[in-house]
Amino acid sequence: MNGVLPNQQIAAMIESGAIAADPAVTSAQIQPASLDLRLGSVAYRVRASFLAGHGAKVSDRLAEFEMHRVDLSKGAVLEKGCVYVVPLMERLALPEGVSAVANAKSSTGRLDLLTRTITDGGTEFDRIAPGYTGPLYAEICPRSFSVLVRPGMRLNQIRFGSGDATLDDDALRALHDKTPLVDGTAVIDEGLGFSVDLRLPGTSLVGYRAKPHTGVIDLDKIGHYDPAAYWEEVHSTNGQIILDPGAFYILVSREAVTIPPAYAAEMAPYLAMVGEFRVHYAGFFDPGFGHAEAGGTGSRGVLEVRCHEAPFVLEHGQVVGRLVYEHMAQIPSQLYGADIASNYQGQGLKLSKHFRSA
Repeated sequence: MNGVLPNQQIAAMIESGAIAADPAVTSAQIQPASLDLRLGSVAYRVRASFLAGHGAKVSDRLAEFEMHRVDLSKGAVLEKGCVYVVPLMERLALPEGVSAVANAKSSTGRLDLLTRTITDGGTEFDRIAPGYTGPLYAEICPRSFSVLVRPGMRLNQIRFGSGDATLDDDALRALHDKTPLVDGTAVIDEGLGFSVDLRLPGTSLVGYRAKPHTGVIDLDKIGHYDPAAYWEEVHSTNGQIILDPGAFYILVSREAVTIPPAYAAEMAPYLAMVGEFRVHYAGFFDPGFGHAEAGGTGSRGVLEVRCHEAPFVLEHGQVVGRLVYEHMAQIPSQLYGADIASNYQGQGLKLSKHFRSA
């Protein structure tokens, strides 16, 4: 059956050698509908972001763009504003007909850590052609905070699939009628619309804005950092905020979203015509996210927002993104939030796991 491959099929691909790694892939990397990818032991500081292009290897392009190498084995800082390419521990030998899509993990996106996957012969970021055989690389550009990284850290994830399993709008409406996907009115137009909540109950706090000059964040330290040292609170009493060009914000969706077990979803950026901003870097929603069977009652989507050329007024209830739903090839044997340590089940407005809770 066409669809996104679940954890049990990912495990079978590891067993067959379609996914290989040195050191071997661990069970902790396998998520309900994706596989976490691990950083290798060296980072290449490069002059600019690049794609390998048809017929070319990333290693050959590195020779063209490399400035210097950073040994990660004892931990090293990736500097804000710089671009790095890190060979990943995992490599692929995909069967014909199986393709892959990569994305930043939730905590990566919430740190404004632009992380994209590139491949030999690749002409797009985060898109891996059917039957691809070869190594994987992460391009990393810290945009708000410098970060301390080590080999084995998992900043991005990969989702495998066969065929086109995307639900069209009619199928999405039928699914919503059967199993409500949001707690309010569903806005369905090339996916399920996502709007911003700027009227949170009982508080004027509606989001956070990254401070421009902060310390380093060690990505291994969980619940460690004082949010006030890295973030400014964003308050609103009138249901609107003004986004500043170049600034990075953490906001939250008005909708509480559900991903039923037989489906997966990916957040897609909304049309640029609606405003001077982009939403999200981390876009995978796993089967069971917000779902009652997995301990959820609908979970809000955290919105990672960067404003572009001009100040922009963002208003409560404005549609800022959409969720594209896909069929799973099989229902996963583990669901988000049920049997695994899922950091964001039942979430509201929430910074990454590296910061202390208020």
